[in-house]
Amino acid sequence: MQSVDQKTIKSYGIPGAVLMERAGLAVVSRIVEKFEGRKALVISGTGNNGGDGIMVARELRSLGYRSSVLIAGKKDRMSPAARAQYNTAAAFGVPVRFSATPRPDELHGSFIIDAIFGTGLKKDIKGSLARTVDIINDSGCPVVSVDIPSGVSADTGQILGTAVQADFTVTFGALKRGHLLYPGAGLSGEVFVHDIGFPHELMAGITCNVLSEEEMGLLVPERAPDSHKGDFGHLLIVAGSRGKTGAAFIAAEAALRTGAGLVTLAAPEALADLYQSRVTEAMVLPLPCTQGGAFSHKALEGILEFASLKSTSIAIGPGIGVDDETCVLVRELIKNSPVPVVLDADGLNALGGKASAYLRKSRSPIILTPHPGEFSRMSGMSVDEIQTDRPAAALSFARKTGAYVALKGAPTIIAGPEGELFINSTGGNALSKGGAGDALTGMAGALSAMGMSPLETSLLAVHLHGLAGDMAADVLGDFSVLASDVVSHIAPAYEYLSGECR
Repeated sequence: MQSVDQKTIKSYGIPGAVLMERAGLAVVSRIVEKFEGRKALVISGTGNNGGDGIMVARELRSLGYRSSVLIAGKKDRMSPAARAQYNTAAAFGVPVRFSATPRPDELHGSFIIDAIFGTGLKKDIKGSLARTVDIINDSGCPVVSVDIPSGVSADTGQILGTAVQADFTVTFGALKRGHLLYPGAGLSGEVFVHDIGFPHELMAGITCNVLSEEEMGLLVPERAPDSHKGDFGHLLIVAGSRGKTGAAFIAAEAALRTGAGLVTLAAPEALADLYQSRVTEAMVLPLPCTQGGAFSHKALEGILEFASLKSTSIAIGPGIGVDDETCVLVRELIKNSPVPVVLDADGLNALGGKASAYLRKSRSPIILTPHPGEFSRMSGMSVDEIQTDRPAAALSFARKTGAYVALKGAPTIIAGPEGELFINSTGGNALSKGGAGDALTGMAGALSAMGMSPLETSLLAVHLHGLAGDMAADVLGDFSVLASDVVSHIAPAYEYLSGECR
């Protein structure tokens, strides 16, 4: 967005002052909705974000608000645009004071417009400015942030030293990643996006996208009236081991609820009777196993033969364990599968630190659905490094390996090997429960088996999974949602998405 802003000014001839006026008016329009007839204190910095804030104070003054400005910096450090707004505000009679510390009388009865730092902040807030942020957060006053709460990295959502807690944020042109990625997402409050006149062709060049319900609704496969089960693919799920059979059953039911025409559940042969007694709509394929009840590497031939003759996709990993023979099996399947593969849980752990090498040798498209711990083991990055910039971590690994990465978390990030990058907009802490990831594996496997591309599979599976979790939480509360509840809400989630665009 910084690049879009500069190109709008330099290449399209729209003056920066015009963009600043439009930005300020956008903020004012939201304030008028929220805080009619109240006192406003703008706390601004000396850069262009501060200029936006000063303009807001001037416009509010003209609308009858008791607005004033506190500039947390020195006058000789103001940017040209901010200084111009300062001069205009002074001419309009707006009270302006240079100080980093609001007085009690300035705070009393006020709402605060935070315009200290914008999207260009790259270093930690310290010293007197950090104390200013603390005063804002401790004031009890409602807070409106201009573009992004001061102290939140617009690129990563990380807190740079300290950060303002906003009640709502008005941003320009498009959402910033910091509005969507935690902890910044938890500080932005309600976020409003305003078009202030950036050229559409420049906006079209933005490479990171948010998954909307309308767009995801368009991906929901249509089912012809005269269709039959063979039209919707055959998913083979390689899941479960002794003591971990539940993961297999959750994945299988999720796949069926998502619409796969046929589902076969591969089972360690010692557990085949147990599998058969627990599933009704899915078929069971007994395969060689170890003495401990895990898949043996000897299962490879049977899986590859089944994939070549019957299945249209394979989902591997939930509950399979990390027995040495099982790990060998997974690595060989990655290299030799004739159909697309969805890999999760212990399937990811089986690749270990050599994941990149194994994935680059894959014969077919691979979709990975790791949580940060699994991603750390595959990538060699620490969990802290991953969480500091989750989009960059996912995108780098996708480009490096050629795989499609759905990095689970709040929110889930989806990255493709050609530079595709998406942030999911559904799913909350109700999904923080064992088995929820197994449901996602089954859902992604089903969509892949139905013939969707790896990227579309990843996007719709993640969004649908999160939406089903949200719907379950609406009924049961965040604490009480089980993986089976997520599965049972796939149907209403589908219905909702389909209704959004059809």
